[in-house]
Amino acid sequence: MSNLDLILERIHLRHDPRWSARGVCVACVLELIDREDVSTVRKSAALTGALELLKTTGVVRDILQQDERVCLHFTSSLLMLIQLLLDLKREQFVQHVLDELQTQLGEAAGGRVLPYLTFLGKLVDALLLGGDECVQVVSVQCVSAVLTHSPSQYCAAFIQADLPEFLFERLSCTDEVLLWSVYGCLLLLCEDAAFFSQCHSIYGIESLVRSLKAVLKLPNLEVQNQGLKLLTATLERQPTGVRLFPTVPGFVGVAEVVQGGVVSSCFRVSTQAARAATALFRVHHQCSPVHYGELKRTVEALASRCAEVPSHITSQRRRWVSDSESCSQSFRAAVFLIQALTSFQEACRLAEECVTEASVKDNTLTAPDVQNEDTRESLCLCLLHCCDTAIIPTVTRVCERVPSPRVLQLFFSVLSLQFSLSPSLTPAFATKLASSGFIRLALEHKARLCPGNRHSSLNAACCGFLLKLCVCLLSQPDPVTGSHLQGVEEVEYVLRDCLPSLCCHACDWPSVLAEVPAENQNLQFCLLHLLYLSLLHGDRMLSDAAIFSSVVRSVCVLQEQHGSLPQSVLQSALYLLAATQENSPDLDWVSLNSIGEALSSTPLSFSPLSSPHPALLRFIFHYPGLAERLGVRVLSGWLAGGLEQAVCGQKEHSQPDLEQTLESSVVLELLKKNPSTVLTLLGVLCEEDVSVASRAVQVLRCYLQAGCSSGSVHSHLLKPALLGLLQRLTCDSTDSSTVPGCVCAVLEVLCLVQKNSSALSDLDNTDFKLLYHVSNLVGKVKCSNTEYLQPALNYLYCCLSLCPTHTADRGVMELLQVLLNLSHSPSLSSLSPSPPLVCSSLLLLSSLITLQHTHSAQVQKSVCLELDSIVRVLTFCKRHTDSLVLVCMVRLVQAVLDVDLSSPVVCVSECAGLQRPLQPADGVLHPLGYRGATSLLTALQSLLLQKQELLLSASVNCLRSLMDFLYRRKPAIAQHVVNQPWNRFLLYSLLNSGENLMLHPATLSLLTLLVHWSGGIKQWESDVECVCEAAERRGVKELGENSTHTLRLLLTECSVFSLSEQLKVRVCSLLECLDQLPPQETNTSASVQVGALSICSADFRVNTHTFTQ
Repeated sequence: MSNLDLILERIHLRHDPRWSARGVCVACVLELIDREDVSTVRKSAALTGALELLKTTGVVRDILQQDERVCLHFTSSLLMLIQLLLDLKREQFVQHVLDELQTQLGEAAGGRVLPYLTFLGKLVDALLLGGDECVQVVSVQCVSAVLTHSPSQYCAAFIQADLPEFLFERLSCTDEVLLWSVYGCLLLLCEDAAFFSQCHSIYGIESLVRSLKAVLKLPNLEVQNQGLKLLTATLERQPTGVRLFPTVPGFVGVAEVVQGGVVSSCFRVSTQAARAATALFRVHHQCSPVHYGELKRTVEALASRCAEVPSHITSQRRRWVSDSESCSQSFRAAVFLIQALTSFQEACRLAEECVTEASVKDNTLTAPDVQNEDTRESLCLCLLHCCDTAIIPTVTRVCERVPSPRVLQLFFSVLSLQFSLSPSLTPAFATKLASSGFIRLALEHKARLCPGNRHSSLNAACCGFLLKLCVCLLSQPDPVTGSHLQGVEEVEYVLRDCLPSLCCHACDWPSVLAEVPAENQNLQFCLLHLLYLSLLHGDRMLSDAAIFSSVVRSVCVLQEQHGSLPQSVLQSALYLLAATQENSPDLDWVSLNSIGEALSSTPLSFSPLSSPHPALLRFIFHYPGLAERLGVRVLSGWLAGGLEQAVCGQKEHSQPDLEQTLESSVVLELLKKNPSTVLTLLGVLCEEDVSVASRAVQVLRCYLQAGCSSGSVHSHLLKPALLGLLQRLTCDSTDSSTVPGCVCAVLEVLCLVQKNSSALSDLDNTDFKLLYHVSNLVGKVKCSNTEYLQPALNYLYCCLSLCPTHTADRGVMELLQVLLNLSHSPSLSSLSPSPPLVCSSLLLLSSLITLQHTHSAQVQKSVCLELDSIVRVLTFCKRHTDSLVLVCMVRLVQAVLDVDLSSPVVCVSECAGLQRPLQPADGVLHPLGYRGATSLLTALQSLLLQKQELLLSASVNCLRSLMDFLYRRKPAIAQHVVNQPWNRFLLYSLLNSGENLMLHPATLSLLTLLVHWSGGIKQWESDVECVCEAAERRGVKELGENSTHTLRLLLTECSVFSLSEQLKVRVCSLLECLDQLPPQETNTSASVQVGALSICSADFRVNTHTFTQ
């Protein structure tokens, strides 16, 4: 060979001279490279010489152009350079070659790049398949340089050569530099559509996911960011017609990578992962069925990272502080927040599209009774929860100091989307937003950032959010009244029309409201609605005084211009006035009259008065003129709006808890502040709606039973008003068919008033007129008209029971005569099927007998009473008789026994079975007879064993009256009855039924009665000791008022007899303890309501009077 080793002398002679030039034989070089017996060093020297020849312009080209076959063979032979370099195992050689290629590619122009590119393509395959990662890095960087230089020209060629496939295979390495280079090269390749059309994205996505999962565990943030960029580009550019994730595992893997990137500590990585999430949320990337669980976890990761965004961020990079690390971090946080909101917005849109998109569906393979997170509803709930707990707090915190238009635009768009995702939760979400001041927030940002057509996108987002929020709030029932705002569609139209142009601060609203041009009032209407909704939910955008004065002025002008206001505007204005009245001056006469005209001209069914807010009630009753004009309408609307839970009528035996509900407290507050309001409430009784009248009665019951009113209210307001109502309602009625239905409600209220009247007040002229009209009414109705008779008889019974004992004889006689005229009505001469009505009749007759006997009044008419029939019911029919009827029967028998079976009021018929001539015992006990007396005794003892509260008291009182009656007629019979063994068994049963029953007033009274009438304590001493021991154990302070009196009576009765020393000490000690108790007042006028029946408690207290015999 020559000095340059470019001519192989042994074989050169057979080569054609045309292959030689300037001392170089191309044919010799080719053969030298192909021969295996030539060393690598010699081949290297030959290639170096060939390289020098290549630098001479046109020489090699002229030689190779002579024969195409030779040219191809030469090019292929040069590729042996790769193997040569690999055999040398010297990195600097490879680096040198690639650097030279890259330099020449950069300097080359036009078509001269193609030879290099062709060579490089062959070079790449070999290098990438080699095992040296350093060589692979340099190779990938060379390809990247080519693509960067002219991507449109050479990208398709690389793709056609399946270079992406080789690159995806290299992603399994762990070298960070190589990974970064491969990510970058693939990023350049995926810019060409052929990358996706030839399915390289589908082939490589699995490798990319595996690589990113490993990379995210490495500390190199640049590699993570580069890999996520490639993932984002793949997701964004994948054609919609070709699914990237045909199966669930592929989608899950990508979602896990995105989640891992989002929670990175570096905001740059988190931002890039959020961009990938945005692309992943596109509907064509969803697998079938949709994996909502992974979508939820991705959303939760975004929300969690958002919560870590610092409060002080900047959305614009400032050049003069660009080197500041804190500023850079702040800017990156702002970029992440914007991208996270964009991603969140895309997730919300995906949830919307999943409803109508046929290509996606819920996981139908899960059993219906299994809790499954893979549902659209679970995703929507997650979006709403993350919005509530992370997005809202973060954005409001970040934008509190320096609001960002882009952040706010995305924020309000995200909030708007929530209203269509979870319809069942939207009302609560809207209420929370309004109560947190979001109406004010959106309006203030509009006013600050959007005047003069600036930030039109933000303005549109704010308007869309406000419109959806307001419509949702207006569509909900009022939380207090349950009513809806009138004309929601009309309000929606006004808001849609005016919100885009509304860009003024709230402090300027009063001046806007004051200017009411007749041709354009929608802006004023819009402001009134916005003020109404914000104030309704606790957000005061203006001071009360400013709202009040502005609304008054606006309403007056509008009313003067048009004579009426739209119902929705009137309702909003009235609420604003009512809610701000307390902190504002009172209206003048002109304004008051204008508001009254506006309300009066409105049909009731469409009026705000049909379901008023509590504040409106207070507002109207604050002004007597409005109350007189509209009070009945507004109270009727209030009571018709569902006041059932605000009154105590549902629980018959429980005391009303007046502070339990807002509804009851509102009405009671009105009644307390102005007692004359009760007259307006009485006017509601005459309403045609029976349920409204019934609720008015229940409210009055709560008011009266709670002791909120005084005697002056009763005498000066209620009774005269009730008398006027009765006179007006019953003046033209001739029988029950002509009596108005509202009379029942009037009678109920009358009974309530009478029961709550002072027991020490005399009956006046109004009382007697009331008695006259009530008795006349009772005489007109039939026995079957329980709805009229029950309250009427309750009222008459209350009048008798509560009548003061010092009333003049003339007044009592007039009262008795009225009641006796009533006693001949069919309702009292026969038992009605209605137990409460029967009870009222029996109690009324009992009170009549007792009162006549007390005052010795003259009676012209009497009632026939078959006593043996009552005894038979008490003895044989008690199981089939209402317990209250039994109690009232026993009370009537007691009253008859107390007057010795003889009264002008009743004529007691002779008991059946008496023989003529009468036996001595029957004659003494006539008309009851001995058999009747023993039957009654047995019946009372049996009733005591039932151990029911009212039966215990009524039966022991009647038993005492029976013993008094027997002793008056014949003491021997009384002694005989007391000493019967049955009494011992009865007492034993009561004393051994627990401590409560042992110390019950009825048990103590029974023992007292037995001790007294037996004439000694010897046979009852053990029973008295048991009672004393129980009283000492409990303590006399713990005993009730009636038990205290009956215990004192028992101990006093026992102390007159000879006692054992131990029992005597006990009795004396207990009496001393009882004497030390403070005096207790007994309310003899108290009454209780048991269902429809009114009962005077004094009639059923155990008798504690001392024995007269």
